[in-house]
Amino acid sequence: MGSPEPPPRSTPSDVGTDTVLGKVVAVLFAFSADDYGLSLAELGRRTGLAKGTLHRVVNDLAAARLLERTTHGYRLSGLVFELGMRASVERGLLEVATPFMEDLRERTHETVHLGVLEGAEVVYVAKIGGHRQATSPSRIGGRMPLYCTAIGKAMLAHSSPELLGEVVAAGLTRRTPRTITAPGALRRQLDRVVEDGVAYEYEESATGLVCVAAPVLGPDDRPTAAISVTGPVTRFQPDKHAVAVRAAAAGVAATLARRSTLRRSSPAE
Repeated sequence: MGSPEPPPRSTPSDVGTDTVLGKVVAVLFAFSADDYGLSLAELGRRTGLAKGTLHRVVNDLAAARLLERTTHGYRLSGLVFELGMRASVERGLLEVATPFMEDLRERTHETVHLGVLEGAEVVYVAKIGGHRQATSPSRIGGRMPLYCTAIGKAMLAHSSPELLGEVVAAGLTRRTPRTITAPGALRRQLDRVVEDGVAYEYEESATGLVCVAAPVLGPDDRPTAAISVTGPVTRFQPDKHAVAVRAAAAGVAATLARRSTLRRSSPAE
């Protein structure tokens, strides 16, 4: 689950704006999951590009149908979404995970998320709303820190010690009164996640919401993704659904492994 995102990063950390490609990437990455349209002035503020340069880049992206003009300025086009869905890893993951997510939604009647690891953040790639859907600010394509979400902790617990070191070094910013900000307490929680196979969140990223998550582990026991169920603290008891969430994540992992084995054993065309 999540709460309002921080301002979007202008570019990936290893791409500058001193090249044409860097300028294009800066504009595309200026959009957050919650943006329905950005003016040229706002794009300029987020990217730091000069007005004339920005105008040329935006016009070129619109001509290539990667941006659409709206009454509010510009937005990412449907073609960008289509390109994203061509990414084989995410597409295969979604195909496999969706039936398990739908089953969890029917069992719990709450909101189910699928997230993947990118850097020190969770990226939400799927969300199925519950029958009694709680108000959750998470968005498909949205990002949250690893340390304060169940889905993030489920993956962080099975990631390299170096990643945990990076997360701690960047600072455990308090998002709610219940956010874990002490590195020692976080490490103890992550050790428990490895033992139990599930991670919990109790109003650590958003007040009023609780969550249980389990990692989808690959053959090397590193996280491919994680699945979570989120509900309001007034009615949802995460521990009562730990077994179901753990089983769903294991089912996704087993299916992905089986598909991978079949691909390797199939004769080349």
